[in-house]
Amino acid sequence: MNSVPPNPTTPSTPASGSAGGASTAPSPTFSPLYQQIKGLITQSLQSGEWKPGELIPSEVELANRFKVSQGTVRKAIDELAAENLVLRKQGKGTFVATHHEARAHFRFLRLMPDEGVPHYPDSRIVEVKRLRAPADVARLLDLKSGDAVVFIKRVQAFDGVPTIVEELWLPGMIFKGLTAERLVEYKGPMYGLFESEFGTRMIRATEKIRAVCASEEDAQLLGIAVQTPLLVSERVSYTYGDKAVELRRGLYSTARHHYHNELN
Repeated sequence: MNSVPPNPTTPSTPASGSAGGASTAPSPTFSPLYQQIKGLITQSLQSGEWKPGELIPSEVELANRFKVSQGTVRKAIDELAAENLVLRKQGKGTFVATHHEARAHFRFLRLMPDEGVPHYPDSRIVEVKRLRAPADVARLLDLKSGDAVVFIKRVQAFDGVPTIVEELWLPGMIFKGLTAERLVEYKGPMYGLFESEFGTRMIRATEKIRAVCASEEDAQLLGIAVQTPLLVSERVSYTYGDKAVELRRGLYSTARHHYHNELN
């Protein structure tokens, strides 16, 4: 059972040789079979054939569907699991990953306590408004300058201590109807709300980190002295198809926390 599904990449037609007879055409490139299957499964995830949190077909069923070996399917799913697109549960099967899972809360939150057990912060919404995208925001979200965006500002606190000031920009066309009232009444993680009510799932992000000094406004929100050193991150989050759907800038107070990452 090793039939190859249609290759999504059509190899280039070789160009004619040069006057000296040497060919200048690049060699055709083909995706490995498991990568093709991974792409087909990803298409099903993107189209919503299997919703976040749902059980996907077994490896045997997928192998029959795509007419490949079970081992090829397993290798494709291994990569999808490593990318946090699916979640394997022992004895239960493979599920579409969702931001409502407890472990998903810390995929994008890297601020960890110096002491105690990591936990999710409480949020206070400072401001929510629709506005036209500034040029730098439009560039990072691949929008036209002046396109509508939703702007959110919030303060996050751990055990009652303000620790993070965040500013978020979201494409207005995707997040129509997102209001301060809805954010306040929703008790789960913000990415869970985006997934459930706006059909947008964050699957990866890029991030820049640097050090700054607290401005007067930020110092007031965090209850710290002006010019206190802070860690600032600028993160762009992407959904399927490498489409940018969120720009998030966070200011972190590191008096009781540190930025934690694992490098493989």
